[in-house]
Amino acid sequence: MNNRQRGISFIGVLFVVGVLAFAGVIAAQAFPTVVEFQSITKAATKAKDGASVTEIRTIFDKAAQVDDIKSITGKDLEVSKEGDKTVVSFAYNKEIHIAGPTFLLIKYAGRSK
Repeated sequence: MNNRQRGISFIGVLFVVGVLAFAGVIAAQAFPTVVEFQSITKAATKAKDGASVTEIRTIFDKAAQVDDIKSITGKDLEVSKEGDKTVVSFAYNKEIHIAGPTFLLIKYAGRSK
C-alpha cells in the first residue's frame, strides 16, 4: 500500500507564514531608511559644488529640508579634497526596533559622486 501523503502540514504552513510576515515587517521598516540614504547621497552630490565648507554644509541643509532628511545634518558631513575635486562623505547608523530589547542596526556610509 502506497497511501503516504506528501506535502506540508498545517503547522508547517503557519510557521512559513509567520517567518514571511516577520521578514515583511522588517523589510517595511528598513525600506524608508534605504530611500533616505539615497536622498542623502543625492544631497551630498549636490552640495559638493559649494565653494567653501560652510557653503557645502548650507547647501546640504537646504536639500535636507526639501527631501525631509532627519538622520544627519550639514555639520555631520566630512569635506575633503582629492586632487582638484571636493569630496563630501558621511556615515550614520539607523536602529530598527524589533521587539523588547532587540534592535536591528543598519550602518550607512557614503560619499558624493
